[in-house]
Amino acid sequence: GGFGVDFSLATDDFKSGIDLVSQKVLSHGVTSFCPTLVTSPPSVYHQVLPQISIRNGGPHGAGILGAHLEGPFISKEKKGAHPEHCLRTFEAGAFQDLLATYGSLDCVRIVTLAPEMKRSSEVIRELTKRGICVSLGHSVANLSQAEEAVQHGATFITHLFNAMLPFHHRDPGIVGLLTSDKIPAGQRVFYGMISDGIHTNPAALRIAHRAHPKGLVLVTDAIAGMGLAPGRHTLGQQVVEIDGLNTYIAGTKTLSGSVATMDTCVRHFQEATGCSVETALEAASLHPAQLLGIEHQKGTLNYDSDADFLMLNDSLYVQATYIAGEEVWRQDALGM
Repeated sequence: GGFGVDFSLATDDFKSGIDLVSQKVLSHGVTSFCPTLVTSPPSVYHQVLPQISIRNGGPHGAGILGAHLEGPFISKEKKGAHPEHCLRTFEAGAFQDLLATYGSLDCVRIVTLAPEMKRSSEVIRELTKRGICVSLGHSVANLSQAEEAVQHGATFITHLFNAMLPFHHRDPGIVGLLTSDKIPAGQRVFYGMISDGIHTNPAALRIAHRAHPKGLVLVTDAIAGMGLAPGRHTLGQQVVEIDGLNTYIAGTKTLSGSVATMDTCVRHFQEATGCSVETALEAASLHPAQLLGIEHQKGTLNYDSDADFLMLNDSLYVQATYIAGEEVWRQDALGM
């Protein structure tokens, strides 16, 4: 979420909330995005998902590519800011359990799950069969479990290094997918990174980027407090405290999402890695488009693509945002 809107809260004016966020992110260079729901009770998915519709962007706001459902089929040990009482497993009916929990997959684009869960392989196969991207995260999976998930169709890693086993030389866990030799031919594993200067040390960002530059996707992991003053805000079922760029579950030191905007993440990534401007921009445009299989429409300036583009200054601050060739936001002379 962002700007006071929490996509994991079922409200009567959910649609106006999503409209507000898609309007506000234009100034941060976002032309389309995946609204994300954190682990929630089934009733929330049943209320919220029917209100998310995939749509093109324009002067009204950034396009919506489909929802990202982060949980509830994730690990208790690595739940991070997700409420433990809402976590679920695939024990009984596997894919049917997932359908019953979410209610509908019509607008769903990405599902994050923990691949070490029993029967996750069949769930991954069913989701990928439906064109839904499966991402591995909030997990204690070892490398062979992660490789098996990729062999069944998983293509993404949710915020690398965060909420997973730390890299260990004898079993590198999910992080090992970046250099694994067990990835099926022709398949690329992408990985999201929260490049906000808090979630990942710049050295870890550099290690991942050098190990697998073509798979890096910048993600904001933004919560409702993005764009708001420090203080108390919500994240789904929980209260979080914002202190500068740090966001914690209230009363703890558990990181809970980010308040960094996408343009901030791009600038931090470029600064931390010393990569070229093109490389930094591709991590926020081409790579996410490739991950979702829409690179013929988005993420490039090729002939016949969607003509979503930005004008940036030399320091990578957004000057103007265009969607389908039309200017939808411009920095005014006062710099507002």
